Amino acid sequence: MKHFPYPHPRRQAACAVVALLLVSFSAVGISAGAPLAALELPGLDLLDPTAPLEVRVMTFNIRVATPLDRMGKSWNRRKDTVIDVIRQFSPDVLGLQEALKHQVDAIVDGLDGYDVIGVGRSDGQTRGEYSCILYRKDRFELSDSDTFWLSDTPEIAGSKSWGMFTRICTWGRFVDRDTGRAFYMYNTHLDNASSQARERGADLMMDRLAARAYDDPFILTGDLNAGEDSRVLQYLKGQTLLDSDISPVPLVDTFRLIHPNRQDVGTTGGYRGARNHQKIDFILAEPRIDVLDAQIIRDHGRSSDHYPVTATIVMGS
Repeated sequence: MKHFPYPHPRRQAACAVVALLLVSFSAVGISAGAPLAALELPGLDLLDPTAPLEVRVMTFNIRVATPLDRMGKSWNRRKDTVIDVIRQFSPDVLGLQEALKHQVDAIVDGLDGYDVIGVGRSDGQTRGEYSCILYRKDRFELSDSDTFWLSDTPEIAGSKSWGMFTRICTWGRFVDRDTGRAFYMYNTHLDNASSQARERGADLMMDRLAARAYDDPFILTGDLNAGEDSRVLQYLKGQTLLDSDISPVPLVDTFRLIHPNRQDVGTTGGYRGARNHQKIDFILAEPRIDVLDAQIIRDHGRSSDHYPVTATIVMGS
């Protein structure tokens, strides 16, 4: 079940490709009915799907817009700062959590060159929080995407089985336009109250990751509502079992590859700039990546009650 409340990028891309092919056919003197083997379009031989791919990644729980937040904590007071934080890092892909549709729209409108995939968790359309993914549309073509619910019925919009709140995971497969290299990104927000819900949700996500259609590299971003020593994080990293099962694809924490001994790693500052809380926001990846840089951005502590986390990674090096 696919959900595209925003204009479907693949449909737009398909139309553009058809138009480009027709123009190219005419330019090189090939009729539209010529066999594909006869086509020698300029530039196609430059694609190299084995070339290393450097990607700037950000995950950011922007704090849901709620009337309970007053004074400087309201979304209207924070949104420009949120957009500035994102713009300064300039991610290639960005996973948001706790974002309502009007917040997603404000961020996309406030940035240049991004498209977005995702749905509201309440109805699979626009109601409820998104765990959406923004991506640079000039750099990547969206090959495929979907959202599933962290429940016993993951294809049923709004479903929940293990916790008080509905939880989702949105994913996309992105193809670099210059090299043809592809990767997957999964973005989620695990339950804040139930460890069972977090563990069952993580188990479902890893099953889905292992069953992806192509053996491309992948990253998993999100607010996992669990610290580094939690059972769910240990499971995701292949260091403990859940229900006698080990993670089918053990992950690495990109931040810890760069800062293995860092102590002040809290990612929830509560608007106060605190650093001594747990690290619960992550950019995880499979081991076949290199990490060039990773940071917890605290320069704009009042943008949200969470700090954004970033990583610059190289796939296929």
